[in-house]
Amino acid sequence: MGVVTVAELKPNISGKRHFRPGSNARPVNEWPISDVSSDLTVEVGTASFALHKFPLVSRSGRIRKLLLEAKDPKVSRLHLAGVPGGSQAFELAAKFCYGVNIEITTSNVAMLRCAAHFLEMTEEFSEKNLESRTEVYLKETVFPNIPNSISVLHHCESLLPIAEEINLVSRMINGISDTACKEQLTSGLSKLEHNFPSEPVHGPDAETPWDWWGKSLVLLNLDSFQRVLSAFKTKGLKQDIISRILINYAQNSLQGLVVRDPQLVKGNSSDLDLLKKQRVTIETIVSLLPTQSRKSAVPIAFLSSLLKSAIAASASTCCRSDLERRISLQLDQAILEDILIPVYSHGNNHSPLYDTDSVLRIFSIFLNLDEDDEEDNQFTRDENEMVYDFDSPGSPKQSSILKVSKLMDNYLAEVALDSNLTPSKFIALVELLPDHARMVHDGLYRAVDIFLKVHPNIKDTERYRLCKTIDCQKLSQEACSHAAQNERLPVQMAVQVLYFEQIRSAVGSGCISPRDNYASVRRENRELKLEVARMRMRLTDLEKDHVSMKQELVRSHPANKLFKSFTKKLSKLNLFSRIKDIKTIGGKPNSESRFPFQKRRRHSVS
Repeated sequence: MGVVTVAELKPNISGKRHFRPGSNARPVNEWPISDVSSDLTVEVGTASFALHKFPLVSRSGRIRKLLLEAKDPKVSRLHLAGVPGGSQAFELAAKFCYGVNIEITTSNVAMLRCAAHFLEMTEEFSEKNLESRTEVYLKETVFPNIPNSISVLHHCESLLPIAEEINLVSRMINGISDTACKEQLTSGLSKLEHNFPSEPVHGPDAETPWDWWGKSLVLLNLDSFQRVLSAFKTKGLKQDIISRILINYAQNSLQGLVVRDPQLVKGNSSDLDLLKKQRVTIETIVSLLPTQSRKSAVPIAFLSSLLKSAIAASASTCCRSDLERRISLQLDQAILEDILIPVYSHGNNHSPLYDTDSVLRIFSIFLNLDEDDEEDNQFTRDENEMVYDFDSPGSPKQSSILKVSKLMDNYLAEVALDSNLTPSKFIALVELLPDHARMVHDGLYRAVDIFLKVHPNIKDTERYRLCKTIDCQKLSQEACSHAAQNERLPVQMAVQVLYFEQIRSAVGSGCISPRDNYASVRRENRELKLEVARMRMRLTDLEKDHVSMKQELVRSHPANKLFKSFTKKLSKLNLFSRIKDIKTIGGKPNSESRFPFQKRRRHSVS
């Protein structure tokens, strides 16, 4: 902005002097005429304004003091540093001093209010000064209207710290929360008066306060939004409205942030600032979530997206643990996408695709929560009711466990496709759920089979440990038929599958009499035992062949042949020397000489 002339400001210096009696400041009519009529250049930032002193000193106490304190009585240049709103705010304030009718709006009222405070344009120096004009607008137009208040609060963010010094920010926040709670109360009373139904009503009558002003809060920065939401909680705004406002703000604020690998951010200050902004935003949003509860108004899909963002942004362990516990409280409402948490590989091609550690903790917390509930309620519930809750598929807790078990089986089938997933991690997930959690083991069998197919080099001990978790009695007929022909399974499991399949087939045929059915079952059982015996014999033969082959390999080794030949020759030489020694003794050979290798008996008292 260049130099703004007096003509552009349409000066109105008709001579009416405004001075409030009782002021300690010097009245305008005591100023020399030369000083009042002379031009004054005011510098605000890079802009310069060519003005008269009289309109300014008649309304601005700050400019009056600066001119009075100047050593030169004919000072013609004045520099103003730190004007809130900059040259734009000073230009509007100067026009107001010249009597120009400026328009006060929600976009400039905060700027004008802060500029009036900085320039000391109060009633002490002139009636109906700029400060009082802005206060009237705030009282009549801004405070009663939540969207207007949010807009003004947003503009206050660029006017700190003066906006805080004059309590404009806190007044805006209190005004927003007070008006929101009043509208909530009014809305509730109107529904009672008109006897509205409990079901949600579609159409214009179903509009809630959040629907028409809640989305305006996305304009605020993180600090202002945090203060507004805390005020909502303090004033008693409904939790579901607070949750919807928080979700909407989080989705908008995190949408523009690009998640980057922390390991790849080296020394670039912009990348470091972006990563810090991501982390602070996520941790602040998590801290604003309502109290943890199974009936939380925050959907699990939103919590899952927050957890994924928190892991990507390297948020604090406390933040991630809080999200994991919240997800575990609603785990029976989750879908597969909610627990598929990606792993940021940091450039490692051998890293797994999914974060199984977080999922393992989430499921563990869910199971421990059920145990905690059991302990908390064991003194208030009937013993029969406790058994029913734990074992009956129709009980709420058991039904939740069954839902979670299906979710786990789907998750296992998905992560089993990852060739970088270690068997130990997969086994830990498989063995996590208790036996009563699965009514049918088809999903578990499918996941284990996929893992064995993708990981053909798994150890036999790990293969057996995996298959041991599958209960063959809980497999469907289709799964049993597949398992009986599955070469990836151990022989022991194939035998079990055949055994239970034969029993199921025999018991399932209801067209014969009970006696014939029993005889048929016994006959099938004998045949199955014979088949098992044959398989055992075959395994024994294979083991014997294996042992004989190893022995043959040992015998056929050249080193072994040489060693045996040398030992044999050495023994012969030793025998010949012994016989020669015996013959040279002379005389008839006694009994000892006939048996040169006979051991001497030890004579003892016993």
